[in-house]
Amino acid sequence: MNQSLKIALVSTDYPPLKTSAAVQMRDLAVEFAALGHKPVMIIPTSEIDVSWTSQNVDGVEVLRLRAPETRVEGYLRRAIAELLLPFIMLRNLRKTPLKAIKWDLVVWYSPPIFFAPLIWAISRSRRTKKYLILRDIFPEWAVDLGIMKRGLAYLFLKAIAACQYFVADTIGVQTESNLAYLSRWRHSTGRKVEVLQNWLAPHPVSQCSISIASTPLARRKIFAYIGNMGIAQGVGILLDLAESLKNRTDIGFIFVGRGSDFAHLVAECRSRGLSNVMLFDEIDSSEIAGLLAQCEVGLVALHPAHKTHNIPGKFVSYMQYGIPVLARVNAGTDLVSLIESKDVGRVYVGDSVDELKRIAEELADDDELRKAMSERCKRLGRSMFSPRTAAEQIMNLVE
Repeated sequence: MNQSLKIALVSTDYPPLKTSAAVQMRDLAVEFAALGHKPVMIIPTSEIDVSWTSQNVDGVEVLRLRAPETRVEGYLRRAIAELLLPFIMLRNLRKTPLKAIKWDLVVWYSPPIFFAPLIWAISRSRRTKKYLILRDIFPEWAVDLGIMKRGLAYLFLKAIAACQYFVADTIGVQTESNLAYLSRWRHSTGRKVEVLQNWLAPHPVSQCSISIASTPLARRKIFAYIGNMGIAQGVGILLDLAESLKNRTDIGFIFVGRGSDFAHLVAECRSRGLSNVMLFDEIDSSEIAGLLAQCEVGLVALHPAHKTHNIPGKFVSYMQYGIPVLARVNAGTDLVSLIESKDVGRVYVGDSVDELKRIAEELADDDELRKAMSERCKRLGRSMFSPRTAAEQIMNLVE
């Protein structure tokens, strides 16, 4: 496409936040700029005293709009903050020089599910195309995990989610199996639903603030978990795995990230006396390459109660940097067939720590197996999970 497009990207997450969503949206925006377009990243923030601020970073205009903090304790408080979010963002957006722009393309990232009023307001030009990057099927997964029941709150949130589906021209889901969830909506509205793989721009290996060689885990084969540690992940079984292998002085585990279960995992390690486990706060995405260069296996955990499907950002990181994966996931998820068909690691569905231990030892003890898997991981990362692929697929909507 030769035409330079005016592209608005909307998300709650962007650097300096270190979440997968923040990294993905930055990589996507930078890729749009590299392709000759004019991306503007629109981000809410509670950390400014004025209505808005703007700066150019890596060819991307980053517009931060004052808005309420949504990462608050308590489901009710968070829901209220997220309900107000799009309206307050829109009010402050109208105070900026960008208020009159007729966008060619509006792209937004979900979660959260509340952006529909903002997207509708900024894309009222008939030529504007709207692309929803849908990474979580909410509130369905919350019901699966027992966080919510199918009552009034569920029906209300389901209606909110339906609003953002209705606003979109195209919805990009993570896996083939997610297409079935939206099939009724797609047939009734005529809108398009497609698989949009996660993506990641790899960084060159550089220094990392975590030096495993300087820790008690030096000279061990390291199993690494990076990313969120919350209810949706069910990381506890990985701690059980580490405990089952505590007599293997050649194997160590590190957990790097954040989340609602982080403090609990730290306390559990102490109470169990796990000298083969270390936990670290989240690091910048530019350090991930340096961290994984010190590791042998990447860990993935998805709570077994999940019925929806996703490809976690950490899995994409492992592929990009050539790290074979050990995944414990929910039954039927597309991640099972992907790992098995591409032979980039081992995947387990179930609750047996003994079986997980057997698989982990197989990976730890076979250096040649890991080496062959590493090459397949890198090939898969380049072919399936690149920002260029994602950007060009999204721009097909305009063409």
